[in-house]
Amino acid sequence: MAVYTRINSEDMAALVTQFGVGELVSAKGIAEGVSNSNWLLETRGTPDAGRFILTVYEERTDTRDLPFFLNLLDHLAAAGCPVPRTIHDSSGSAWRTIDTPQGEKMLALIEFLPGVSADDPTPAQAEAVGAALAQVHLAGQSFGDFRRDGMGPEAWRGFVRSCAGRWSEIDPVLDAVPALVDDAIKRWPADLPVSTIHADLFPDNVLLVGDEVSGMIDFYFACTGPMAYDIAVTHAAWSFTPDGRHFDPAIGDALLTGYRSVREPDAAEIAALPDLAKAGCLRFLLTRAYDWLNTPADAMVTKKDPLAFLRRHAFYDERGAVAFGVLS
Repeated sequence: MAVYTRINSEDMAALVTQFGVGELVSAKGIAEGVSNSNWLLETRGTPDAGRFILTVYEERTDTRDLPFFLNLLDHLAAAGCPVPRTIHDSSGSAWRTIDTPQGEKMLALIEFLPGVSADDPTPAQAEAVGAALAQVHLAGQSFGDFRRDGMGPEAWRGFVRSCAGRWSEIDPVLDAVPALVDDAIKRWPADLPVSTIHADLFPDNVLLVGDEVSGMIDFYFACTGPMAYDIAVTHAAWSFTPDGRHFDPAIGDALLTGYRSVREPDAAEIAALPDLAKAGCLRFLLTRAYDWLNTPADAMVTKKDPLAFLRRHAFYDERGAVAFGVLS
């Protein structure tokens, strides 16, 4: 989440009326994240008024995929997963367009769910997240749409090329990344069980009320892919301090225990987790490096450190299956 596109108050109020959720009271830009522009909106005056998230889709989101993303939310919500519902406009559409100085962009309005993200998650919270992830995987198997992972192995060498000759602007240690990417692509496992996966389930994409998951959000990297990859990405996102320097085995084990309470990974998935975790670390390292080098100076966005995922990669490379001890 971030704000790259600017919308003035008059245009924002006019947009809100098109969705039939009352009169705009406030609109606050959300700075966290790096992919799309987001605002927290509050409305009043109708039974459907309340709080919502307005998202304007930026360059990393292919708007041709919007039907996949928004239909997925409807499918998961209908299956009982803790995800926000989409708000349809007066014509019945789940998205609209807006003219901006950068050209026409698409937007959507999503239900706001209660809860807070965990800065320092507990094992009980991690266990709940693991169970919710497995619930999404099971429900996703009956979702009829397909989407290729636009941030998967096929995209990684493009990011490497875009950062070529500039790694040292971040840190010279990143010169090792192209070789690590080549190795990860060679080791990418085939024929693992697939579903619709979140592919970006960081703590800031999960809302918690106490130890319960009240919402899983930001499905804009969701795709059809190996469920084990989603487990590995979530493990890397939750089990370390944000800087990637410290691994908490209690969090990692709780996450996997929660997952297994709903769905049991098979032997091939378990064996692939170390390589998939390293691959997931590189995926986030690459996009963070690209953003670090290319985010406009005046964008209201917080840059994220690519080295945090190089450290995670080194941990998984050294520890291997030990990092997933509860599954061994």
